[in-house]
Amino acid sequence: MFIGHWAPALAAAAASPRAPKIGMLFLAAQLVDWAFFGLLLAGVEHMRFSPGISVMNPMDLYHMPITHSLLGSAAFAAGFAALLWLGSKDRTLALIGGAVVLSHWFLDLLVHVPDLTLAGSPPKLGLGLWNHPAIEMPLELAITLGALWWYAKVRRPPRLRLGLLAALLLALQAFNWFGPVEPEVTAGTSLLAFFAYGLVTLAAWWMGKSEAANR
Repeated sequence: MFIGHWAPALAAAAASPRAPKIGMLFLAAQLVDWAFFGLLLAGVEHMRFSPGISVMNPMDLYHMPITHSLLGSAAFAAGFAALLWLGSKDRTLALIGGAVVLSHWFLDLLVHVPDLTLAGSPPKLGLGLWNHPAIEMPLELAITLGALWWYAKVRRPPRLRLGLLAALLLALQAFNWFGPVEPEVTAGTSLLAFFAYGLVTLAAWWMGKSEAANR
């Protein structure tokens, strides 16, 4: 799951006027992976490229007990919600933000081969849709574009900015699916992830800023 992780952010923004701003929700949706690639860079969590470990994704995510355990993801969600509450004193806003953070683990559960945990140790979990491209690819596009359509219908952002975000999401997903596979994990692996997440979050913030100004 890549761009599909932003679907809950878009859905939350469409569903409730008390949700955090869309840029903040986009940050929330990928917070767990921001942390993972940071810890990968620091040598705390680990992955390697192993082509064939699944049909669609060559990443062997063999050690990520902090970020991709359900307990760890819940801790990130609680921390993020607490920061939102401290900044806004709005319990609903904070709970929505925390729920978007936690959605990351459950979406990963659908697609990952067994590499997720409940609390950092086996059993390892994952339903493995990465081994079924005919299911995973249309599913990811459907939830992302469906949530984007819902957001656009409710919030009515400018079409140019909405279109830019949609094009960026599709381009990054195409690169994720069909781009070259790195031979080994380097610092550039994390930096590339940070660039992609940051670019999409910035585009969402830009879209939401204009949408908010026009309401």
